[in-house]
Amino acid sequence: MCIGDMKTQNGKKPFSCDICQKSFSHKCSLSRHILIHTGEPSFSCDICQQSFTRKSNLNRHKRIHTGEKPFSCDICQKSFSEKRTLSGHLLIHTGEQPLFSCDICQKAFSSKQSIELHRRTHTGERPYSCSVCQMTFNRKHHLEGHERTHTGEKPFSCDICHKSFSRKCHVNSHRLTHVAEHRFSCSVCQKTFNHKHHLESHSRIHTGEKPFSCDVCHRSFSQKHSLTKHKVIHMTDRPTYACVVCSKVLMDKKDWEKHMQRFHIGERQFSCDICQNMFALEADLNRHKRVHAPEFSCTICQKRFTKSSSLIRHARTHSGVKPFSCHKCQRQFGCKRTLTDHMLVHSIKEGEVKPFLCDICQKTFMRKKGLDKHKIRIHVE
Repeated sequence: MCIGDMKTQNGKKPFSCDICQKSFSHKCSLSRHILIHTGEPSFSCDICQQSFTRKSNLNRHKRIHTGEKPFSCDICQKSFSEKRTLSGHLLIHTGEQPLFSCDICQKAFSSKQSIELHRRTHTGERPYSCSVCQMTFNRKHHLEGHERTHTGEKPFSCDICHKSFSRKCHVNSHRLTHVAEHRFSCSVCQKTFNHKHHLESHSRIHTGEKPFSCDVCHRSFSQKHSLTKHKVIHMTDRPTYACVVCSKVLMDKKDWEKHMQRFHIGERQFSCDICQNMFALEADLNRHKRVHAPEFSCTICQKRFTKSSSLIRHARTHSGVKPFSCHKCQRQFGCKRTLTDHMLVHSIKEGEVKPFLCDICQKTFMRKKGLDKHKIRIHVE
């Protein structure tokens, strides 16, 4: 409540906006509201420069960068970045709000709508279809964002450089490129991050920590999304989607649609304005454009790269740093991919079963990528 402002006893709202005629009980509420029309936000984030009309909104926004979750449940110790999210969560424990549990992965939700949306990740249901390319989506706002790739509409603009984007999440990510320096740095490989929780996830690459475990086969993962993706292999009734051209099998209908569009039947409607190379997906075009304008240069040999991660990997060839270590033989590697390939040596020596079987000739492979390549080279006519 605003000190010094009084609400009339008869319940009227005496303070009215001259622009939209909305009324308020307090003068300070009117003053804050007027900022919406004048475009004069007074509180700015020192990390990404996004502006806000209220200091409380700025403080709440900053937690996106810091990863801070100051509101904790006294019952289960789960933490939240916003108080209102904690309040909604507490209803699960008090019984005031029914708890809806997924019968496939046992994840719990506080509303029927939330669990219905979640179930689509298991069933593969995508009820929203693009009228142009027939690509399907499990949420309506995902379809709306996709449709802008056809119309060219980019309603979200960066308030610093005025670059436009088709989705709000893209402009929010883009704003971070204007930050002078990344705030969170890995002490092992010096890779930097804008968010604390991204650094924490990355650090598990070096520590080998795998806190997420499958309750079916007990296999552990360093990232929660990797566990979620893995659980699909235990679902006997989940449909699979096979490519009729190259026989590649995908577990998700959206991945199958992207595969077909990218490699086989997709119309190449996105053109590079520099070399005229054509692409079926806008994401592929954007990735290709980096070839023409590499942004990251090695200070030692001047070799240029399109990604900062590629430059970081390259720098290790000069420094000799090898941050990835095999937990079985302690051999060290400068690249995570090399370590992954190396681990197969131990698996074969220990007689581990190769999990990927060719259904045509029964040859087995340690990696799905090897099986896919084998089918294309040997069995596709």
